Amino acid sequence: MKIEHIALNVKDPQAVSDWYEKNLGLTVVKKMDQAPYMTFLADDSGKVMVELYQNAKAAVLDYAGLDPLMLHLAFVSEKPEEEKERLVAAGAKLVSDDTLEDGTRLLMLRDPWGLAIQFCKRAKPMLK
Repeated sequence: MKIEHIALNVKDPQAVSDWYEKNLGLTVVKKMDQAPYMTFLADDSGKVMVELYQNAKAAVLDYAGLDPLMLHLAFVSEKPEEEKERLVAAGAKLVSDDTLEDGTRLLMLRDPWGLAIQFCKRAKPMLK
């Protein structure tokens, strides 16, 4: 089995999608321009997607009120310091900046809608 996507019910999927495309380099695989505004964004591997939508049948989580350890999207980053500066300038908020004992660097930020996003520079990469 392999993961195809993770889906997030958000308040403004079009704006979130635009921000993720512009600032995280995700690319549109499929985008609806009418409710529920289902949008599939792929990472640069083209193997994993994030689905954003606004479906009135379910509540939108209070992402800003959730501890980032409960839910976050994690991205591989070769230059976490540059990512931090660039994303904060684009409206993200820094939550934490940690370096683990093995040298792994983990940055946790919140996007402008409160969803936690993490940037990982692993001392020893975990994925191939």
